[in-house]
Parts: sequence; structure tokens; C-alpha cells
Amino acid sequence: MRNFKNLLLLALLFISATVLSQSKLTGTVVDEMGQPLPSASVIEKGTMNGVETDFDGNFTLNAKSSQGTVVVSFVGYAVKELKFTGAVNFGEIQLAPSNELDEIVVTATSLAIDRKTPVAVSTVKAADIERKLGTQEFPEILKSTPGVYATRSGGGFGDGRINLRGFNSVNIGVMINGVPVNDMENGRVFWSNWAGLGDVTSVMQVQRGLGASKVAVPSVGGTINIVTKSTDIERGGNIIASTGNDGYQKYGFTLSTGKMENGFASTVSVSKVSGQGFVDGTEFEGWNYFANISKEINDRHTISLTTFGAPQRHGQRQNRSTIDTYRRAESGIRFNPDWGLRDGNVVHVEDNFYHKNQTSLNHYWDINDKTSLSTALYFSIGRGGGGARGGSNINLFQNRIGGADQPIDIDNIVSINRANGTAGLGSEAVLLASKNEHEWYGGLTTFKTELVENLDFVGGVDIRHYKGLHYRELTDLLGGSYYWDVDSDGNQNDVNNVINPREKYVGDVVSYNNDGIVDWQGVFTQFEYSKGDFNAFLSTAISNTSYKRIDYFNYLATDPNRETDTYSFLGYSVKGGANYKIDGVQNVFANVGYFERAPFFNGVFTRFDNEASSINADADTEKILSFELGYGVRAEKFAANLNVYRTEWRDRNLSTRLNAENGEQFSTNIPGVDALHQGVEVDFTWKPTDYLTVTGMGSLGDWKWASDIYRVPVFDPEQQFVGEVDLLLDGVRVGDAAQTTAALGLLYKFWEKSSLTVDYNYFGELYSDFSFSQNFTSKDRIEEIANDPTLTRDEPKRVGQPWKMPNYHTFDASIRHGFNFGDFDTTLTLRVNNIFDTEYISDAQDVSGTAASALVWYGAGRTFSLGAKIKF
Repeated sequence: MRNFKNLLLLALLFISATVLSQSKLTGTVVDEMGQPLPSASVIEKGTMNGVETDFDGNFTLNAKSSQGTVVVSFVGYAVKELKFTGAVNFGEIQLAPSNELDEIVVTATSLAIDRKTPVAVSTVKAADIERKLGTQEFPEILKSTPGVYATRSGGGFGDGRINLRGFNSVNIGVMINGVPVNDMENGRVFWSNWAGLGDVTSVMQVQRGLGASKVAVPSVGGTINIVTKSTDIERGGNIIASTGNDGYQKYGFTLSTGKMENGFASTVSVSKVSGQGFVDGTEFEGWNYFANISKEINDRHTISLTTFGAPQRHGQRQNRSTIDTYRRAESGIRFNPDWGLRDGNVVHVEDNFYHKNQTSLNHYWDINDKTSLSTALYFSIGRGGGGARGGSNINLFQNRIGGADQPIDIDNIVSINRANGTAGLGSEAVLLASKNEHEWYGGLTTFKTELVENLDFVGGVDIRHYKGLHYRELTDLLGGSYYWDVDSDGNQNDVNNVINPREKYVGDVVSYNNDGIVDWQGVFTQFEYSKGDFNAFLSTAISNTSYKRIDYFNYLATDPNRETDTYSFLGYSVKGGANYKIDGVQNVFANVGYFERAPFFNGVFTRFDNEASSINADADTEKILSFELGYGVRAEKFAANLNVYRTEWRDRNLSTRLNAENGEQFSTNIPGVDALHQGVEVDFTWKPTDYLTVTGMGSLGDWKWASDIYRVPVFDPEQQFVGEVDLLLDGVRVGDAAQTTAALGLLYKFWEKSSLTVDYNYFGELYSDFSFSQNFTSKDRIEEIANDPTLTRDEPKRVGQPWKMPNYHTFDASIRHGFNFGDFDTTLTLRVNNIFDTEYISDAQDVSGTAASALVWYGAGRTFSLGAKIKF
């Protein structure tokens, strides 16, 4: 009995010692302006024991010992170590911007460091995304950033676009976890492919101008760096659900194992989204998925496997209408000419369906205290395309159920095609799908070392292989028996044509079928000097871009022209800059850079065939010279930036869609265009109290074309040559983005987990895309002039200033409230965009320089969403 009592006493003493050795640690992690840092890492030093902060930066950590040190970190901020003895409430833990935190991650993802990297930069944290996204398109989160113009384009799900300092996404480097995602052939970014990023983004950074990107690709307008979450340190997850206007529904979950004792950690996130769309006929449905598995091998090595994607399908509004058309339409600004009804069911004449998966394997190696190496091997597989109308009589799609503002009468087309079938004729009007698929493989490695005290070297290799598959597929005969395809001369293909037989059926290829092969090899180096209050860098990069085209539609397998030679173009960049901290509050910086960039694929293969006359083997490289000056202030309650920039662009290769006066839509590739973009930007953050934060920005741009271009080939939607156009653009304003923008935002915290956000945005000096129809010479006229030497082309007219759209402004707001639902941390967010239902034109193409003839898209009216997030 005595032995039992002794054992019980020892057990109680052991339990007491264990309990006493544990310490409850709490606190709130904030940035330099006192704003919460959600998902910041808080780890008990020397252990695997750690948690992440919640949306408001709060954390609770049960330490394994009664005394020790906690390590607090967040990407882009300096690590802070705090000692503790017993239970401690650290209160507000403020992290300072620095490159010392997760330095290898900062290097690999090319993040800029505040008051050190000499570039104009704006950083959006996960908390801002959760407050502001709602039903907006992902790029619209950045609309309050200087120099940014973001719209929903036609208004379909995922059809958003973004311009930076007047440059569209073709000339903006977009990177996800340090991996470039711009299309290898044309540089475009389709945001519908990344619809799930809002759920998994840890931090998003916009670098205007030269940017801090170290990969061997110059971004003319700037760089958008998106860093997704990797794995959550804390075991658990969350469930999300939201509803909104026009049937918007979204729900999903995230599960995390946390970092286990064996060094493994994994996170999986899945969500589904669907709705009818604000614009008529833009119903959508999509899935978002994200998965990461990481392994901390030891103190030196970490590997991480990440895969994510967003398969989706949505109706589109591809064709613009006149202002008068919207005003007469029953549905007003929601009017969409690109959908119809068949047997009472919606038919998306224009739609988009795509699934682009990106998977990367990352290895981070801290070789020693001064040297590190990060390597990413990745691949991306894209499958899908976009719907379109086709046939020998596409005017049938103009027949409406009722008035001109009503849906297309698909039943009428079906009746006509069926009647043709009984008469031995093919469908007059059909539905097609333009497929633009790809297979992309790449590797990116970045090496960083301290050469001597205060001087670091960064260098790396960027290798990519890309294969783009382009073909048009017949998807619906609309009641007919078959479809008669036409050849490049506009005639029905010969029935004996072994390449492209005349009769086509669902699933057959029509119009075109070709592959584009792109290979890229790049090397980049950068020297970084840092001593005291002075930082400087000098960066160089060189790249080789190779193109090859394979045409399966116009050539037999035995035809030597089926596959072209490989054409290579050398590009390079040199950029440098310096930042000086005048004192603890002020800093100044300057940078300058010169790029020569390889032309895009369609700048080399100009006419959709492999004939020698269609290949521009000596295409000019694009040349960019950029300058920037900046000044910053970082006081206790106030921070501000002032930037002045000038970008000269020579021999630009411009690909665009153009509308003729009769409404027909064409495409053209314009070589040798010059442009000048210059302007001034300012932004600030003011925190007068612990409860109120005020943000604001303003930007004034002066963007103009600076050259005249003659005899540019023009193609119809079937990729057939239809004529040439002269573009006398010198002095014409650059359109498609507001040259004057301003914003004012308020964030007020009622209680610890409750806040109100209000954002005001203004857009002015917004010009439509230029007109070309007045200088258009048709293919028939060109042939007529060639056959008759007495005839000459008309003298081209100088393009007038494009139509200037009305200035507009919008108000957005969100209310966020956090509370405990039982044992679960719960947050509700109500978001309303365009509170006052302002009617405005967001995009326009000029036809004759007047509002009456301009073809426009209206922006969305008032929209809303209500979302809930439950953490467990």
C-alpha cells in the first residue's frame, strides 16, 4: 500500500511539473503601420511547436517549456525573437519590413523589400483580399493601386483584365510562387485560369516599372508577384460558404495536417463556385483546388510539391454594342448579344471552357549561413477553348426572339438547317470552338551568396519548353446533317481534298489546325550592395527565344512546308538602382533599365501559314528604356510614396482585335510601333488612431503612340487574310486604360474582430482603342491595284484622337464581424461593390471618334456577397 502511495505521489509530481513547464503565450502580430498580419508564423524556438496568426493577427501558443524563445515571422518582414518565462501576453508585436525573413523565399519569388528595393511597390495581404474580393474578379483587388486599371471586360466570370501604367497583361510579368505564367506565345494572362487564387494567396505584390523580378524576362509595365500559402503550421482547417447577386454561390474547405514531427506537412483546399452572372447569358460553374505537401528534411533542406488549378466554363460577352443599343435594351447594361435560347434552354454562342493545372516541385537549400539555392521544376497542362459562331450564313445569328435586344433565336437556325438536310444541303450556321491548348515544362534555379561583406550575388537559370495547340472544332451542327467548310480563298473545299474534306461533322477540325513550339533559355545575374542606409543593385539577363510552327490544316505530312525551320531571337536586359534612407523616416530611390525583348510568336509567323512570304525571320526585337525616381516617408502614424516614371518603347509588336464600321471584328498584328508612357504616382497610409486607418492614392499618366505604320495585314475570325490597314498613330493617346486614377479608403475597427471598409475609386482620361476602318484597303482592292498599274492606293488619313469615355467613380464597402460559434472561430463578411449603382463605360473601341458609333462594354452595377468562414 505504501509503495502504491509513493507511486501515486510521484505521478502527481510528474503531472504538476509537466503542467507547470507549459506556458500559454498570446499576442497580436502587426506590420509597420499597425495592421494585422494574418498567417504570420509563431514558433517555439528549437521545437516543431507553432501556430499561425488568425485574420486579425492574434495567436495563442501553448509552449512546451516554462521558459524559452518564440520566433515570429512573416514573408517580407524581419524575424523577431521574444523571450518568455511562464505565461506571457506579448501584446502587439510589430514586425519591420526586411529581407531577412524567409530570405530564400523572398529571393525565389522576387519580392521587393520596403525601403530597400529601389522600385515602386504595393503589397496586398491575405486579409485585404478576404475583405475586398467578394464577387469581384481577382485583378480588381488592385484597382486602388497607383497606375492600375482593372475591369471585368465583357463581364463574364474570369474575364477580368488589368493594365499597369497603360500596359496590358501582355507586357506585365505575372508570377505565381516565382514561376512566370504569361502565355509563351503571346504574353497574355487569362484570369479565369486562376479563379481560385483568392482562396490561397498569402501575399500579392505589384511592382510598377522595372520591378525586382530576377528571372530573365523583362516586364515593361511592371510585375505582379502572387505568393500562395504553402502549408499551415497549425493543424486544422476551415469551411467557407458565400452567396451573392445573380445566384452567386461558393463553398469549400481547407484541411491541414500541420507540421508533424517527421517534418511533413500538407494542406488541401477545394471550393466550388457557380452563378448566373451579372451580364445576360454569362452563367458559370467552376472548381478551385490547391494542394501542397512539404517536407523539412533537416535544418538545411526543404522540399515542397504544389499543384493547383480552376477548371471552369462560363458564358461570355465577346461583342461590344453601341451606347444606344444598351439604352434601348430591356436589360440595359446587362445586354449581351452573344447568347440564345434553344427549346427554352440557354445556349452560349460565345463561351469559355478551360482547365489549366500548374504543378511545381520546389527545393530550398540553405547551403550555409551565407549561401542558399532554390530550384523549381514545374509543368503546366492547359486544355479548353472558347466558343464562336460559324457557317456560310452567320447572319442567321442576328435573328432574335422578339426585338433586337432579345436572345438569339436558335430554334429558327435549327429549323433552317434541318430543312437543308432534307434537301441534301449542309448547315448554314453552326457553333464552333477555338481551342488554344498547351503543354509547358520549365525549370528555374536561383543561387544567392555573400561574396564579401555587404555585397551579395544572385544568379540563376530559367529554361522553358512550350507547345501550343491551336485548332477550331465543330461542336454543334444546330440541327443540320453536316457542315461545308471553306478554304483560304473563301470557296467550299473540294470534296476530293485529302487534307480537309468538304463535309464536316461534330468533332471535326475546321478553319485551321497548327502547333506553335517555343523554347526559352535564360540566364540572369544580380549584384546587391547593402551597407547602413544605402542599398543598390545591378542586374543583367540574357535570353534566347526560339519559335517553330507546324501546320496540319494547309499541308500534307509529306509537304516540306508543313513544319517550318526554327527561328531564334536574342533578348537581354540591364537594370540598376539605388535606395538611400535619409533618416529613420525618409528614403529616396532611383532606377534605370534597358531591355531588348524577342518579338512574340505572331510577330514572326504573320499570316497563319508556313509560306516564306508569311514568315518574318528578321523581326525586330522590342526596345524599352525606363527611368524612375521615388521618395518615401515612414512615420509612426503616416506613410507615403511619390514616384515619377518615364518609359520609351520602340519597335513594339502590338496584337489587337479591331472593329470595322459595319460591326465585323478582325485581328491584326502591328509591328514596329513606338510609344511613350510617363507619369507621376502618389500613395499614402495614415493611422490617426488604433481604430482607424486611411489610405489613398493618385496617379497622372501621359501615354501616347509615337509612330506611323503602313500596310499592316488584317485577318477575319477564320484567320483568313482580308486586307491591309495604314495606322498613322503618332501623337494619338493610348487607350484601354484610365490615365488619371485616384482612390481613398477607410478601415475602421469597431471591436477586436469587427471592422468596416469603405473604398472610393475615380477613373479619368480614359480613351477608347483607336479606329482603323478609314484606312482599310480590302483584299479585292489590293488585287485590283496589282493587276492595273494605273490604280493607286488611297492616301492614308491620320488617325484622330480616339473617343474619350466619360470619367466615372465608384464606392465599395465591406463589413466584417468575427465571433466564436461554440468552439469555432467564425467570421462573416458582407461586401457591396458599386454601392450607388453607378452606370459607367469601362471599355470601348473607337469607330469614328464619336460616342454614337463607339462600341462599348458597361461596367457592373451594384453587386453584393455575404460570406462565412469557420475555422477549426
